[in-house]
Amino acid sequence: MGRQDIHNSDLPILCRSCEVRHHGLCGALDSEQLLALSRHTRIVRREAGSELIADDSDVTTYANIMHGVVKLTKMLEDGRQQVVGLQFAPDFLGRIFGSQNTLSAEAASDVDLCRIPRAALEAMLEDNPALERRLLEQALRELDNARDWMVTLGRKTAGEKVASFLHLIATHINPVAETGRKSGDHEGAQFDLPLSRSDIADFLGLTIETVSRQLTKLRKEGVITVVNNRTFIIPDLARLEKYCG
Repeated sequence: MGRQDIHNSDLPILCRSCEVRHHGLCGALDSEQLLALSRHTRIVRREAGSELIADDSDVTTYANIMHGVVKLTKMLEDGRQQVVGLQFAPDFLGRIFGSQNTLSAEAASDVDLCRIPRAALEAMLEDNPALERRLLEQALRELDNARDWMVTLGRKTAGEKVASFLHLIATHINPVAETGRKSGDHEGAQFDLPLSRSDIADFLGLTIETVSRQLTKLRKEGVITVVNNRTFIIPDLARLEKYCG
């Protein structure tokens, strides 16, 4: 099935302005299918810190992440929380064909979501092998990423962990910019850090003090520039990657 241009007048209005349409699950749909799906979808914005999915809640909707970062967490029985993953545009949020969610999801930054009722999407999957394949490919990609991150947590030094985290954010937080980087247009990146120092420490299995020391070391060595403790500038992504081990 041929992909339609993002500015095609046959596309639903909300799809024409979506920067990630060709990168996410909607890239498997033609204009007619997008129009059918858009009758059920709803664009929502959630502020940083908002709960998007509660652990053990019933699955009633799915969502495409259009902008921002989502934090996936798992709560232990004693109340401790573990950050187990991050999702970026155009990732798919939700447990497809599942009856209950097995993780909590929270907006790590302000996020824009394209919400899709469970019944509407699962009905479309029955008649669209390309869409089902797209979701399967994403699930496998997330599995690969999880295995790679196990190596980071289990084998890398504290400095390599922090560098790997920053590289992950820099290369995923803006999918449009990342496409340009793959084409050789840009070698650096700039972003607002979507996690607190505490969450970063939790995600990396480090203490807050260790995270702060490693960030200071990277800053002093000129690998990163920190503006107002929140905005990070990576002058050379290739150089940062060398610190990832």
